[in-house]
Amino acid sequence: MLDNLNRDYHSKVDKTREKKMVGRSLGPAEVVDERAERYQGKVTGFVIVTCFVAAIGGCIFGYDIGVSGGVTSMDEFLREFFHDVYEKKSHAHENNYCKFNNQGLAAFNSLLYMAGLVATLMASPVTRNYGRLSSIICAGIFYMIGAAVNAGSMNLPMLFFGRIMIGFGVGFENQAVPVYLSEVAPANLRGGLNSMFQLATTLGIFSANMVSYATQTLKPWGWRLSLGSAAFPALLMTLGGYFLPETPTSLIERGLTVRGRQVLEKLRGTRDVNTEFQDMVDASELSNSIRHPFKEILHKRHRPQLVMAILLPTFQILTGVNCILFYAPVLFITMGFGGNALLYSSVLVGAVLVLSTLISIALVDRLGRRALLISGGLQMIICQVIVSVILGLKFGDNKELSKGYSILLVIFVCLFILGYGWSWGPLGYTIPSEIFPLETRSAGQSITVAVNLLMSFIIAQTFLYLLCALKFGIFLLFAASVSVMTIFVYFLLPETKGVPIEEMTLIWRKHWFWKKILPTNLEAESSHAQ
Repeated sequence: MLDNLNRDYHSKVDKTREKKMVGRSLGPAEVVDERAERYQGKVTGFVIVTCFVAAIGGCIFGYDIGVSGGVTSMDEFLREFFHDVYEKKSHAHENNYCKFNNQGLAAFNSLLYMAGLVATLMASPVTRNYGRLSSIICAGIFYMIGAAVNAGSMNLPMLFFGRIMIGFGVGFENQAVPVYLSEVAPANLRGGLNSMFQLATTLGIFSANMVSYATQTLKPWGWRLSLGSAAFPALLMTLGGYFLPETPTSLIERGLTVRGRQVLEKLRGTRDVNTEFQDMVDASELSNSIRHPFKEILHKRHRPQLVMAILLPTFQILTGVNCILFYAPVLFITMGFGGNALLYSSVLVGAVLVLSTLISIALVDRLGRRALLISGGLQMIICQVIVSVILGLKFGDNKELSKGYSILLVIFVCLFILGYGWSWGPLGYTIPSEIFPLETRSAGQSITVAVNLLMSFIIAQTFLYLLCALKFGIFLLFAASVSVMTIFVYFLLPETKGVPIEEMTLIWRKHWFWKKILPTNLEAESSHAQ
């Protein structure tokens, strides 16, 4: 039975591609360009508002990243839950790199990501079978529960339970929102509109830093207000899930073809959507013939997308940016900054991240994904090396940086954030969400998010230990990682700018390397699979 379905599926793939290429001597690149030119419509206020409301999910994710670092710098929070860390922090002659090396404190941050990893695998069938908005609503509910529990925490288990609930929200939200944005946005602006998720994430980080800065003086309950404030954007996202339209692709995939066309016409501002609509119908027919998308994604014909789903989120985390964003207040304490300068510096980092994401939104659909990833990678490498040199020469046990070197360090940290914010920050979400065919899109996004959260968990759990063990060398480690990923992008990532989302599979057959990996005859692969 499964063999027959597999054979029928690959036969449909061949027929669909033949239909699009019949009568033309065109290669994959020309087919993509020709189809893209036939897509009609304009940028409507409706699609902008839709993407903006959906992207609020990123704001909550960013808020929870930023607020983690904010509250772990507050004495009242540390005294309540991590007394050993509080005692170490108060010792004037403690090893500068090891003040915060505590596995309980690391678990406070990393539990969120392990819970999110489990949740995103649960979210995949929900997103595919019940729609993208169903997962977005579930995420909002989990976020509100987690924020309420954390704000009222009386002991460590209660605090950890709240973080797990927020982690479930992260898993459902990161699985659904990028896919939602990619499917709603027009092909020529998909990169910019999808980057709104990262913009919302950076605004969430910035907001968390501002709230933490304001509440640090509200003793002894300021940390409760910081953690509980995440409930407000979670409420907005949950309400948005009820009022936003489902994506046309999801509606058509679930048999609501007429409704899907109506939503597509409203999103594009025109009734002339025949080409895009037909591509969605074709993709949905192929998708519905696949009952086990996680098994399907392992086939050789999906090998390039699977590799990207694993390596891109891995590379995004190995930039080292999460270490700066999670622990920005901790880092600035470790570097000898005073109390007010601590969160002020974090706010500065958040503002730079917002600015850089705006730059990415403006340029990603003009210059393309590859140009931003490569230029951002080079900038991050240079900044990480310089930061490591400054710390290695001027900072160590029982030392503090001079004012001049402290300012220089902040400048290069901000330049690093600037490079990340226009490259790997937004595009680490955008590219995986746009490269999968519909039949494996939900499964592919789950793998992407699961890998991202697994790597986030590993980094969050080990960073304080690595900082203590490697000292300034940790930044050289991240610089080496960014070097590898920049070379990977240069040689192995094809450009996806302007390619219609339902035609994305054709770009791999054009690429110099991936065309050697892909099977030349899909039916032959189907027979081999049997």
